[in-house]
Amino acid sequence: MSPESHSDFIVRTVNTPHQFSYENGVLVTDVTPGRAVGELTVGPNSINPHGNVHGGALTTLADTVAGCCACSEGGSCVTAGCTLEYLRPANGSKIFCEATPKKLGRSLSVVQVIMTNDKNKVVATGTFTFFMLPEENAGK
Repeated sequence: MSPESHSDFIVRTVNTPHQFSYENGVLVTDVTPGRAVGELTVGPNSINPHGNVHGGALTTLADTVAGCCACSEGGSCVTAGCTLEYLRPANGSKIFCEATPKKLGRSLSVVQVIMTNDKNKVVATGTFTFFMLPEENAGK
């Protein structure tokens, strides 16, 4: 599979109704080798009691986009761990996430994320680690 068709496959798979991230307002907008971009459309189900975007909604956005980045050059993965630093309250109509690799490996990949609000202010950053699945386990 060429990198372009694999990227298209990732976007099509993640942006499918009934997927957890999709049903919670997350949309992956671009995947290229070594980079993934997505957004969260903020709605009533993504808000915390203080009126800001809930940390779990931000984590869902970051995990989804980082996973797409980890698989952007081929393969499939599952999350092994993550750290997120919430830098300011996340608010606005959309939250954007960009993921780039620190390391894309055969068995382990590490991806960094930066999340911004619709005023382009950084609201959170983080690092995600993924187990890369052998090809025979991809999609299982």
